[in-house]
Amino acid sequence: MHIAIAGNIGSGKTTLTKLLAKQFNWIPHFEDVENNPYLHSFYEDMQRWSFNLQVYFLNSRFRQVIEIRNSGKTIVQDRTIYEDAYIFAPNLHAMNLMTTRDFENYSSLFELMSKFIQPPDLLIYLRASVPTLVNQIQKRNRDYEKSIRLDYLKHLNERYEAWIAKYTIGKLLIIEVDEIDLEKPDHLGMVIEKINAEIHGLF
Repeated sequence: MHIAIAGNIGSGKTTLTKLLAKQFNWIPHFEDVENNPYLHSFYEDMQRWSFNLQVYFLNSRFRQVIEIRNSGKTIVQDRTIYEDAYIFAPNLHAMNLMTTRDFENYSSLFELMSKFIQPPDLLIYLRASVPTLVNQIQKRNRDYEKSIRLDYLKHLNERYEAWIAKYTIGKLLIIEVDEIDLEKPDHLGMVIEKINAEIHGLF
């Protein structure tokens, strides 16, 4: 079974992935942040490195999805290939941080890849307002994230909402992050109850 967690930067995807892996004894698949050779460069010069970064993520997540489906195990994945294609790449293009030529090349690549993958059995979307995102980004204090602009997060949130509104390829569970604190056991318990209900509906 493939459970995927979607959400903006700082919405709590990695935290929830770790907690669910522990709770259900699932195998976690994380976003390749530490080994990503483009991430630091991207935040320093988005226009120069946007295409390279997005192709790196596309390749990395395509491999992940193939591995997940071939593993025969239950895996919880931190961020999906769809977010790269429907949110991050179009947003960079709209902000003139990726050329139309590069964006069209990228979109063509995703279109081809998407024919070879299956969507997650359950998509969990972590919906968070910009103040909540900023607060959580500041808490984790990653150097390369200090330059993230508020308008960048706002545009991403708008694209997430548009994508989720049209998401019909699999089961979807929306968690309102502004209303919960995953560090609190009772809040985590409520989230786990909701996920359990969705999973049992898969069988």
